[in-house]
Amino acid sequence: MAGRNDGGIAASRRVEVVLGERAYEVRIGPGVRAALSGVIAEVGARRAVVVSARPQEWTPDPGVPSVVVAARDGEPHKTLAWVEELCRRFADFGLTRSDAVVSCGGGTTTDAVGLAAALYHRGVPVVHLPTSLLAQVDAGVGGKTAVNLPQGKNLVGAYWQPRAVLCDTEYLETLPHREWINGYGEIARCHFIGAGDLHGRPVEEQIAASVALKASIVAADERDAGPRNLLNYGHTLGHALERATGYRVRHGEAVAIGTVFAGRLAGLLGRIGPARVAEHHAVVAAYGLPTRLPAEAGHDVLVRLMRLDKKATDGLAFVLDGPHGAELVRDVPESQVAAALAEMPVEGD
Repeated sequence: MAGRNDGGIAASRRVEVVLGERAYEVRIGPGVRAALSGVIAEVGARRAVVVSARPQEWTPDPGVPSVVVAARDGEPHKTLAWVEELCRRFADFGLTRSDAVVSCGGGTTTDAVGLAAALYHRGVPVVHLPTSLLAQVDAGVGGKTAVNLPQGKNLVGAYWQPRAVLCDTEYLETLPHREWINGYGEIARCHFIGAGDLHGRPVEEQIAASVALKASIVAADERDAGPRNLLNYGHTLGHALERATGYRVRHGEAVAIGTVFAGRLAGLLGRIGPARVAEHHAVVAAYGLPTRLPAEAGHDVLVRLMRLDKKATDGLAFVLDGPHGAELVRDVPESQVAAALAEMPVEGD
């Protein structure tokens, strides 16, 4: 992760995702979006479709003939209908397998555009420019692409690794406070899966550390056969909270609450002691993240939604802390899950 200069671009940090022929680099720093044209040239694309959630002045030129498609950012737009429309726009522009797709937006944009790129012509090169903190620390890296169904979140997807990821920290300067909080939810959960204490470090260091952790896990388990489950720490309840609140609670906020819950559940199961349970709350609260269950999220509804989690092949499954670190725990008794939910404070209490 050494800093360097690159064609007039400010010194940036670099993290390699080591996946053999599918290996790629994540660049992190101010102004790295200017590297897009060089990346597209390395890909060898003759033309590109840029799907952007940002204004024209924040959407970089890919350096080849291109068309810009306005993104539909946000969870309600992560649908198969949007993926189909994107593929139609690719076809209208005459995009071929030798060309490229570029995403420029938050995590829902990188997810949907990545899936469209994976499906169109059975796979065209994609480059991600994640523009939110959450997307830079997590969603834009790792090759998971997916959209939602009414029955659940991220139920339709594919693994499709990008050719490069450009995390331009200048995009973060435009974010409202809540978007920063949203991103901190993913950073906070990294504390419990191997990143250590990132609180108080410069944001570029937090992003680079989170990306480096994810890159090492993805390199070891690209397709969720084992260790990659660690990245879902806090996500089982988190995804349920998103759906139960109609996405009023944002993804990172929901993961933060889910991380506090994971600590309580691990404590009830005897996997960790009271001090470690308290540490879950302290780490999340230090980032200014929510730690209480939303008032409208009933326990029965949350349990029902957690049963739909992709990890739950038989009964309820959670990634939980333990004596040997975090690991996937299957068939967690529903009574223990209900007891842990009952211990959680609720908004307004």
